Amino acid sequence: MRRSLPVLLLCLSSCATTPGNVSLRSDGTPGPEECPQKALEAMRILGLSVGDAAEVELDVNQTDASPITLYDGPVESMLNSPLGPFPSVSRLYGRVWTGGPQAVIRYYEVQPPEREPIPICAVARLGLGQLRKKPESKPGTAILEFSSAALYIVNSFR
Repeated sequence: MRRSLPVLLLCLSSCATTPGNVSLRSDGTPGPEECPQKALEAMRILGLSVGDAAEVELDVNQTDASPITLYDGPVESMLNSPLGPFPSVSRLYGRVWTGGPQAVIRYYEVQPPEREPIPICAVARLGLGQLRKKPESKPGTAILEFSSAALYIVNSFR
């Protein structure tokens, strides 16, 4: 598996995956979105399966803070534990939506240390409503109690 990572990086580095025009539901949460074919292929080659999980620091600028404030738009996160061939400290790039009752975070790329970004499809989740916004959250923001969550590999965004 270690050998295939550099080859995969060469093949996929020019195909950065970023979110397209994601439709919003009436409550402000993002609607369904297909996982790009390049991301599905990369995850298959790397041995990442739906449900594979790791711990993630939601915003590298607010590591270990409590509470944290997330804003609508791009986010840079960091793995706190390994995910398949990716070591902890690998960066994750995605998007945050704060329009609904809880923050929604979708990840589209992972970047291991000193490597090019690789397309993936993953989401941040916590049980018991812990990505639920605190009542003092203003429009366009989500104040969350915890700075970390679980990251799960998905094959589409629902």
